[in-house]
Amino acid sequence: MSCEEAGDQVILATASYDHTIKLWQAHSGICQRTLQHAESQVNAMEITPDRQLLAAAGYQHIRMYDINSSAPNPVINYEGISKNVTAVGFQEDGKWMYTGGEDCTAKIWDLRSRNLHVSRIFQLNAPVNCACLHPNQAELFVGDQSGVIHIWDVKTENNEQLIPEPEASIQSIAIDPEGTYMAAVNNKGKVYVWRLSGGTGDTPITLTPARSIVAHNTYALKVKFSPDSTMMITTSADHTARIWKTADFQQMTELRDSNQRWVWDVAFSADSQHVITGSSDNLARLWSVETGEVKREYSGHQKAVSAIAFRDVLFPCS
Repeated sequence: MSCEEAGDQVILATASYDHTIKLWQAHSGICQRTLQHAESQVNAMEITPDRQLLAAAGYQHIRMYDINSSAPNPVINYEGISKNVTAVGFQEDGKWMYTGGEDCTAKIWDLRSRNLHVSRIFQLNAPVNCACLHPNQAELFVGDQSGVIHIWDVKTENNEQLIPEPEASIQSIAIDPEGTYMAAVNNKGKVYVWRLSGGTGDTPITLTPARSIVAHNTYALKVKFSPDSTMMITTSADHTARIWKTADFQQMTELRDSNQRWVWDVAFSADSQHVITGSSDNLARLWSVETGEVKREYSGHQKAVSAIAFRDVLFPCS
């Protein structure tokens, strides 16, 4: 497969405090389209499983953009939300979307009609920073500013709580694709890892503490697992992203650039060989996981890159 052919199947979107979203040709670094998001910054983005729509979560709204059209404006708008929407994601078949927000709720949205409506609401006692769906598509892990991780069964609406460190805000949660590990990072730079078991059929999920690591010396911002489940990456206000081996949770690579500032978001390529970061120096960067080298810069935003959405098949071009 040539770079050009692969590029047709790769979707890389970056959002910025400059109130735009840019769609890039990932292998070349060329910006293909700029979408307008005039009313606020974008807090989180996700691409629908069918690769047709891009969801952008902002202040008091969610916008959906048609990835394959040339229109710069959203095709679906949902306004009726108070405060910031901080998390967005999709059930694997695209039947529903989940969101979390500073209104102290997580919500499930029925997507089977284009008139978005909320089918379930989970009320919390603190603003929501992040949410992550278990690979079994049944439990939503929700992190809040008071330091609580909520495990919400979206079918039965049962919920459980974990508090790894009281009053330390949960900034990001990730579950590896095999459903083996769950990780959470907090505003003190720590990453907590649990081993997961169960979660199939009627067997409830069991979480066993596996590791706690001082990953960064200040705010941690994001945590993600690689598609092959062998690595975990954390990003921080300390201007770095760090890659950890899941075999022993030892640090493998540090991604550092002299101009890089807060690293707000990160995504792995499908082959787990590259990561893309977005940071406060207005750039997104493509890095080699193995060497820690910058392979590509995506330059065009006028302010900090606050969110990334990335879907690819494989990433053959470095």
